[in-house]
Amino acid sequence: MGRCLRNHSVVYKTPKVPFDRTRFDAELKLAGQFGLKCKREIQRVHFMLGHMRTIAKVMLMKSATDPKRILEGNALLRRLHNLGILPKDQTKLEFVLALKEENLLERRLQTIVFRKGFAKSIHHARVLIRSKLISVGKQIVDVPSFMVRVSSEPLVQLAPNTPLTNPEKLGRRKRKARKDAKGQ
Repeated sequence: MGRCLRNHSVVYKTPKVPFDRTRFDAELKLAGQFGLKCKREIQRVHFMLGHMRTIAKVMLMKSATDPKRILEGNALLRRLHNLGILPKDQTKLEFVLALKEENLLERRLQTIVFRKGFAKSIHHARVLIRSKLISVGKQIVDVPSFMVRVSSEPLVQLAPNTPLTNPEKLGRRKRKARKDAKGQ
């Protein structure tokens, strides 16, 4: 039949201790605060954070004049600054070790849509995104976990040509009502 040519990479890792009361409570609080659908989303963020911390630890073990530390350390910091996870004034690798899950979850499209006031709640923000009513620039984005860059944050808006922004554009229910009215 042939080989599968897709590259499947690991995006999350389950906890070693499956039933831990303190972790359960912390995850439940995060899920409620940021409107996450399932624990896998929290585990994915935890995995990303652990990956960043590992890179930072490896770079910190090298000498300060090592060219690999300078190059890769600056690349990691630049990536975190562009995503808005790390503030611009924090320019040392030690700050990467102090990051928390909340720092990454704050940069999700779902959180930014809620913080900008487009949605009534964090859960409503998820519904708007999945309904393809939110765009970043000219691109409609329907992924709630999309990481918004600092440069793209002002471009987050309600998508043009949708019932929310264009009064002449009818939604699904109004189109159905008009169709039923014509049929009678």
